[in-house]
Amino acid sequence: MPVLELHLVEGDHSPAQHAQLLELLSRRYAEVLESPIERVRASLTLHAPDHWAVGGATHAAPAPYFTAIVLEGRPVEQRHRLLAEVTDLIVDVLGVERSRVRGRIIQVPPDDWAIGGVPASGARREEIAARAAKG
Repeated sequence: MPVLELHLVEGDHSPAQHAQLLELLSRRYAEVLESPIERVRASLTLHAPDHWAVGGATHAAPAPYFTAIVLEGRPVEQRHRLLAEVTDLIVDVLGVERSRVRGRIIQVPPDDWAIGGVPASGARREEIAARAAKG
């Protein structure tokens, strides 16, 4: 299930930084969620400078935004760690100001997420139960 979407402005960072960030974010996401890296999906969307505003102004200093999608039931501590560590990597790799990074986590009910066309509630039943038992 782990899906990470990152939004940046075209031209603010190099293709090498984009590639490095996607690789590092995928690894960190897998580590924090204790998930096999094969399950992680990470994407980067680049927006034209005229199509991105911060504080109502286009062409502002870089202000990355990310969304992390996880199955419901993840402990709050794990979700908070994910927010912090994704932010850390964005700051470290892109050299942006921490205060300008924004992110959120979207929790999806296991019945509303498909793995190969099968709801995760069935496909990952044992994993979801074990995670719920941990609390």
